[in-house]
Amino acid sequence: GWVRSVRSQKEVLFLHINDGSSLENLQVVADPNLGTRDLTFGSAVEVQGKLVKSPHKMQNMELKAETIRVVGPCDIQSFPLKVKERHPLEYVRQFPHLRCRNNTLGSLLRVRSEATAAIHSFFKENGYMHIHTPIITSNDCEGAGELFKIETSNEAKESAEKDHFFDVPAFLTVSGQLHLEVMAGAFTHVFAFGPTFRAEKSQSRRHLAEFYMVEAEMSFTESLQDITQVMEDLLKTATSTVLSKCPRDVELFHKYIAPEQKLSQRGYLFIYFRIPYREAVEILNQAAETFTFKPEWGCDLQTEHEKYLVKHCGEVPLFVINYPYDLKPFYMRDNEDGPQHTVAAVDLLVPGIGELCGGSLREERLHLIESRLQRYLDLRKFGSVPHGGFGMGFERYLQYLLGVDNIKDVIPFPRFSHSCLL
Repeated sequence: GWVRSVRSQKEVLFLHINDGSSLENLQVVADPNLGTRDLTFGSAVEVQGKLVKSPHKMQNMELKAETIRVVGPCDIQSFPLKVKERHPLEYVRQFPHLRCRNNTLGSLLRVRSEATAAIHSFFKENGYMHIHTPIITSNDCEGAGELFKIETSNEAKESAEKDHFFDVPAFLTVSGQLHLEVMAGAFTHVFAFGPTFRAEKSQSRRHLAEFYMVEAEMSFTESLQDITQVMEDLLKTATSTVLSKCPRDVELFHKYIAPEQKLSQRGYLFIYFRIPYREAVEILNQAAETFTFKPEWGCDLQTEHEKYLVKHCGEVPLFVINYPYDLKPFYMRDNEDGPQHTVAAVDLLVPGIGELCGGSLREERLHLIESRLQRYLDLRKFGSVPHGGFGMGFERYLQYLLGVDNIKDVIPFPRFSHSCLL
């Protein structure tokens, strides 16, 4: 592992080492003669000895060292992470190639790993097939965001009239939903968990140009309640797993990064409210707060509206369902209601973040979708069934779970971090 602290006394040498598997360090007790000049904070070591019961209350075991070998020395004068200092995230961001050695980012990456495994496990245990949807694609799935165009380095320099590499323009995917809908025509439950890209000039604390999306499609589903129940069960299961397997890592965030987040943990596992869009607009119109964007029927909910609604409901997750027909994409199922025409769509709003998941029943009735869009029809001509699905930004889930203010702090490598390694 790597040395986290060195304390040499006249008769005994104490080391704390960590191998990255836990926030906990292992105490090593050794003869001072085993120490060398290279045995410093940050150095990589191999220690051999015997695990023995520790006399100290703060630890069960310690390692009584027989040999200590410094595998990789560390110059503590130039090493930017200092022993016993709690570096703010603003400081750690300057060192993307070293920040995983910091306790906070180490904890985040362990939580990220466990949450990933929990999400895969949830879908597998509930009969979903995992689909690898394309990263390079020619479609602009529902116009979900600006696209990154793919071209070779030569294409960028040469005439725009030159043939495309793939014969047609190609882009980095903004969503795997359309490909999952294709698969939902053969498999009743499918999901994807992969990278997606949005070429939007947003430098906010809630948006990324590259992020991981969890998406699912369920065939033979005729109730929006079925969709919201899967979303709720997924979040409860994943969160429960993380809290049980990474308790100290989560506690670090709730103690030092976002102390207010721990108060709302009950909402992670127990309480989820459901209200229609109509009621959400009524709540906003009756609010004493002055909003930058005026809430009114037919307008999309802004982040300030979403956060207020969550606060109004007691700082617990909130499903807003049945949005206006003209507000949502063409493929969402028409509720055929009136006079305020709606579709069977849902957004999950959570404390501190706003929207975390979005989903809907898909319009499977060919005659209704024909009037809205001529493309997309082949998916409805051959064995079409009622179905629905949802998508969730994985990094935004981690931001919500841990209370991190800046979403860029929950990704392993910040944008363009490779330049720091060259």
